Order: sequence, then structure tokens, then C-alpha cells
Amino acid sequence: MESTRRRTQPSSNGKTSEHMEQPAQWGRAWEVDWFSLIGVISLLCFAPFIVFYFVMACDQYQCSISQPLFELYSGETTLLSIWARSPSFTWSAAKIYAIWVGFQVFLYMCIPDVTNKFIPGYVGGVQDGAQTPAGLINKYEINGLQCWLITHALWFANAHYFHWFSPTIIFDNWIPLMWCTNILGYAVSTFAFIKAYFFPTNSEDCKFTGNIFYNYMMGIEFNPRIGKWFDFKLFFNGRPGIVAWTLINLSYMAKQQELYGHITNSMILVNVLQAIYVLDFFWNEAWYLKTIDICHDHFGWYLGWGDCVWLPYLYTLQGLYLVYHPVQLSDAHALAVLLLGLVGYYIFRSTNHQKDLFRRTEGSCSIWGHKPTYIECSYQSADGGIHHSKLLTSGFWGVARHFNYTGDLMGSLAYCAACGFGHILPYFYIVYMTILLVHRCVRDEHRCSSKYGKDWKRYTDAVPYRLIPGMF
Repeated sequence: MESTRRRTQPSSNGKTSEHMEQPAQWGRAWEVDWFSLIGVISLLCFAPFIVFYFVMACDQYQCSISQPLFELYSGETTLLSIWARSPSFTWSAAKIYAIWVGFQVFLYMCIPDVTNKFIPGYVGGVQDGAQTPAGLINKYEINGLQCWLITHALWFANAHYFHWFSPTIIFDNWIPLMWCTNILGYAVSTFAFIKAYFFPTNSEDCKFTGNIFYNYMMGIEFNPRIGKWFDFKLFFNGRPGIVAWTLINLSYMAKQQELYGHITNSMILVNVLQAIYVLDFFWNEAWYLKTIDICHDHFGWYLGWGDCVWLPYLYTLQGLYLVYHPVQLSDAHALAVLLLGLVGYYIFRSTNHQKDLFRRTEGSCSIWGHKPTYIECSYQSADGGIHHSKLLTSGFWGVARHFNYTGDLMGSLAYCAACGFGHILPYFYIVYMTILLVHRCVRDEHRCSSKYGKDWKRYTDAVPYRLIPGMF
């Protein structure tokens, strides 16, 4: 965890930063070797296929991910016949999606946040982001919680009073909507790619690797914007995908009620636990400006397509599965899943709260009843400025270097376990999240090692484990 101060601040030994040893350089440190290039091309080719395969498996094979492969192997079916049976693009789905995205753009751009004025403890409105590698600090309009509340208020008003559309509208158009999300995902990624070459928002924060595939996937611009306030990263990371997450689950719940005449406790658990995660995201959206997605990742296909397609389609697999398989859990199983999800959330949120508290107070706080311990570090930004950071070694951050990810994985496992053990498909999420967060650990630590140099070694000596104390 880091807390940044300017170049002329004295260090703990009383010397100014100009008298310190040359620190490490801050910025994206990955080079495009052959292994990275193969990984990038593989993701570009296979990620859209993975999304289609899982959704198709539910639509045509009752969520079995092995049966399509067996039928293809035995000759009972062909790829062309599977494709022919899949619903195609429809203009009605395009209309639904265009209205949805347009409405989210309207809420994001045209309605400044007012919820921070009457909800105690919520931080919204105009907030400063983290310093970019070029030394800039962007401003953001934080209104995600307000957007979520307005959207869901209208959803419930429609379901109970207005009846403009069926609550099952998302499920009923799920595959046609998938083609629409892909169109937007590729369009925004391609636009950001072209924009970086011809009219970047800030050329000093662009990263050109010399490899067109890597540039397209991982992004060139750090914070592409249109105008003063439309920030690509904040909008596509938070809206429309995450706002839609809970609506998608509600649509699944409505479909389960329509098909079977009741809602299972497993469906309720999935809706509740994932809604907690989504609401936490928007409650802490200002804090999110200091996380890896905003602070370090450039905006390319990885974020653009991923937020439009991968997130809404694969993060909601548990609810989709429960439409086809309405699992009713025993009381003991349901309680165990609920406790696992809540404990995971507590660890995730408490760990991040400790980091945020330490950052805001610059170490003048209490963690677990004691004054926090930390490692003093220094680094150099691209503009040549020398900065200082403190890496926290107290509380959960003394247990493991990424213990917030451990809590996140516990919550992810709870979503999957809510579906019982009849199929492997709902468990894709925990497998994916484990790969994602372990990879993110490696990326983050590679970056921090480049950024802090020998100071990072001191930190890893003080906190030797990444995720699981005593194991990893």
C-alpha cells in the first residue's frame, strides 16, 4: 500500500529526497517477449469463443460443458449445426442495448452526484485520481452509486407498477445481446487504439511497445477521454457492465420464478452475495481510483472488450446456471455458503479499508489497536520527480501482501458453491478469478519491484507471503 508525497518532503532520516540514492523508475515495466505475445494473441482469438461456448452450453446443452465436445468428437453434431441453432443478432436486442448504454452515458455525464450530500460516509462528486506516470492528476466525477440507485429504482418501478417491459427481458434476449456487447467492445477498443495514435488525451502517458497486437490488447493511452469528464476507464470499468450485473441476476431470478413458480435459496444467495460486492464497488468508487485498473492499466481491448462482454457474461454464470438447474440447498449448505461469502467480504473490505486509512492519514492511525509499521520507499516518475511512499506491514497487510485478494477469492468460491456440485460450469468463475488474481499479484509485484527497487526487497522480506500465509 502506498501513500505519495512530493519531491521536497523530508524523509524519515531528515534528508530531502534530492540526497537519496537514485530510485527505481515508475511505469509499465513489461516488455513484449514471445511468451507475452503468444498470450496476447491467444486471448484475442479465444476469449470471445470462451464466452460464446459457455452461453451456448447453457442454451443448447443444459449447462454441460463436456457434452458439446463429446458430440463433436463422435460426429453427432458439427460446429456449423451448433452455430445454426444459436440465436443471431436482432435489431430488437440492438435497440435494448443502445437504450441501456445511452442511459448509462446520460447518468454518468449529465447528473452530478448528490448522494454524497445526504448519505453519511459516502464519498462522491468530483475527486482526484492517483498520479499518472507522467505526473498528472486527473479529476473524476464519482456518481456510480447514484447511477446504480436510479437504474435499480426504475427497474423495480417497472416490475411492480409501469410494466413497460418484462423483468425477464435480459434473459430472453441474452444471446442476441451478446452480439451487441461484442460490437461495442470491439468498437470502443478500436477507437481507443486509433485515438492514441492521432489525438491522444495526453501523449506523455501513452505507451507504444512497437507490437500492434500488444498495443491493441493492453492499450496505449493511460487515461483516454472525450472532453473533460468522459473517462473511458472509469465509465467502462464501472458502467455499463457492473451496473448491469445485479440487473442480470434479477432477470435470472424473474425467469426462475416464471419457469418453476418459485425462487430457490441458491438463487437468492447468488443475488445477495453478488449485490454486496457490486454495492461495495460503487460505495468505494472514489477509492477505486487508486487501484491497479485505474493507476496502472492502459485502456485497450483488455479493459474495453472485457468490461463490455467478459464481465457481464461470465461473472453472472451462477445465476444463468440456476435458471436451468434450480438448486434448492439444505439449510446447512446455504448457511455455510453465506458465512463463506460474508467472511470473504469482511476480509476483502477490511484489508482495503486498512490500506485506505493508512494512505489518508499517512500512517497516523491505529490498525488492530497498534500504531502501524511500514517500509519507507522512494521512486521516480517519468517527469523526473522524486517521490516517497510507505508500504504497510501491519494488520492484514502484515499477514500477506495481497490478503484482499484472498478475501475476494473466498467470496468468489461462495458464489460457485451456492450452485451445488452437479456441474462444473458454475465453478469457472473461481478458476478464472484464481488465475486472474495470481497473475495480478505477479504483475503488481513486477511493477513494484521496478518502481521501488531495493526497497521492495525489504518489504517482501518483512511480508514474505503473497496470498496464503505459510503457503503462497
